[in-house]
Amino acid sequence: MSGDEEAAPGLRERARHAVRAELARLALDLFTSRGYEETTVEDVARAAGMSKRSFFRYFPTKEDVVFGDLELMAARIAEEIAGRPADEPPWRCLTAVLADWQDRIHAGQRELTGLRLIESSPTLRARLHQKRDELRALVAEALRARPGARLDAFTADLLTGAAAAALDAAGREWLRSEGRADRAALLTRAFALLEPRDAAPDVGATA
Repeated sequence: MSGDEEAAPGLRERARHAVRAELARLALDLFTSRGYEETTVEDVARAAGMSKRSFFRYFPTKEDVVFGDLELMAARIAEEIAGRPADEPPWRCLTAVLADWQDRIHAGQRELTGLRLIESSPTLRARLHQKRDELRALVAEALRARPGARLDAFTADLLTGAAAAALDAAGREWLRSEGRADRAALLTRAFALLEPRDAAPDVGATA
């Protein structure tokens, strides 16, 4: 196999990612100007110069175009959790990785627009909660699977739920501030307020 043939899958994936990103940008602009419920998949596809059938090759539903690559992001978060030091307390492991990802995905005004859109649509809020439940389960499992971890399912679920609540609270406060608040500082404060008193590595250990 030639070097060009080996590179082709990577090039195709980058091209696919670029199309998904452009579709998401166009969709957000249309949803914001026309309203989410009032904008159809056909409208988004037409703006992108593609057919409705082609749209569904990139996103399975209209709702999914709003949330981008949440599944991929969750998988990468799980990988990073697995790669953290084995003796790091689970809460600190979890919050360190999430804080790092928060910095990476922060997108300024466009993210602010997206959050407002989700808050304004019951359909999108419901979809977001569904996706978060699925992704939280993946992250909780990664936390339990760390080398040397002795977390039971209940504790892992509780820790990931608390971290998700901190992310939500920081996001809502940032939204209330019209994007002017220091979101990283809000998240650090939220994580500190929720940190377990006993942050030892064996918190939640099974008998």
